[in-house]
Amino acid sequence: MYTVDPESVGVSSERLSVISEWLDHQIRSERLAGASVLFSRRGKNVFFKSAGVLDIESAAEFNEHAVIRIYSMTKPITSVAAMMLYERGHFQLDDPISTYIPAFKDTPVWLGGNEGFGATEPARSQITVRQIMTHTSGLTYSFMHSNVVDREYRRRNIFMPSEHSNIEKWVDELAGIPLICQPGAQWNYSVSTDVLGRLVEIWSGQKLSDYLLENIFEPLGMTKTGFHVDESDQDNFASLYSPLSGGDLSNVAKSSEAVEKPKGGLLLQESSTESRYLSPTSLYSGGGGLVSTISDYSQFCQMLLNRGKLGEARLLSPKTVEFMRLNQLPENRDMAAMGQPVWSETTYEGIGFGLGFAVVLDPVKAHVITSIGEHHWGGAASTFFWIDPLEDLYVVFLAQLIPSSTYPIRRELRTAIYSALID
Repeated sequence: MYTVDPESVGVSSERLSVISEWLDHQIRSERLAGASVLFSRRGKNVFFKSAGVLDIESAAEFNEHAVIRIYSMTKPITSVAAMMLYERGHFQLDDPISTYIPAFKDTPVWLGGNEGFGATEPARSQITVRQIMTHTSGLTYSFMHSNVVDREYRRRNIFMPSEHSNIEKWVDELAGIPLICQPGAQWNYSVSTDVLGRLVEIWSGQKLSDYLLENIFEPLGMTKTGFHVDESDQDNFASLYSPLSGGDLSNVAKSSEAVEKPKGGLLLQESSTESRYLSPTSLYSGGGGLVSTISDYSQFCQMLLNRGKLGEARLLSPKTVEFMRLNQLPENRDMAAMGQPVWSETTYEGIGFGLGFAVVLDPVKAHVITSIGEHHWGGAASTFFWIDPLEDLYVVFLAQLIPSSTYPIRRELRTAIYSALID
């Protein structure tokens, strides 16, 4: 991958060497099987490196063409799709989602307790589109292991639409399970963006895959991004790993003791040759179903950094992108003030949430070197991106280690990137 002279865009070549050494360390220490980093500033690729292997058994090289399960990095893409339809007048952010999915009209709210659902109460207000986009809907994830509601999700196998036979039935069944809180009361990571993906289908009259392909992937040249791995790209598909101790997805919301300090070594979770992503699906998870490459996802990031435009393709107006970057949580609160989230792809203090991604409100409270207004999100297999409009940069990091909470990779990489800036 072509990169420019770093000094030409205010980055130190010498300091970038730290990132290279850091990435090599991730591989040598068996933290990761393989990974890649792309750093772009002022519209130019400043640094790219890949290291390690796609699959330990085959020893195939992890490279810029590696096809990766991006999981929740699907969410910003689905959110952009929704906002494109918003610009065309298909909905308003304060619309109740029951306007489009009637099953949500009477969804009750759980009152607490550990002996089943117990008492519920009616929702004081209907879930809105904005609440779906900001994870303040009262929905949850089955892997949270925090209450009887997510236990019911597990009992009914409510995880992603792709694991079901009918997305309309999946949404209707979801609407029949009590919310964990009143809509708008708390921030809780959830299947909300999967519901948003269904709403995109309703608003557009197209399957989610078709809408994304025609309106985002093709205009941006994201030729390797989709809901399955094309046959021509299967040799570049990476296997999925976890740390030898405590690494499956069911642990992401439990006590992190098992995965805080693994001793090294990797356990195969899903082989690149035996994966559901190798076959097309007719059911699409707007919250976590995509695969992509570092080149493809960088196109998406550059479009957002450019305020909705890449080359001749304009997906969103500058004002819409600026609006998406604003903290949408009530009273400009951070995520920590919106209850105590069990788990997410970011920290909580000093971090708000826009329309589709987290937004930095206070770097000091967040304990990270970054800029106010930087926005970011990640995926369950340790993928991550962030966009910093103030510094005119973005970074994409791709790996295949689950869960993403295993190591502080994202903080370490942030520090190394910002330490390389010299103007």
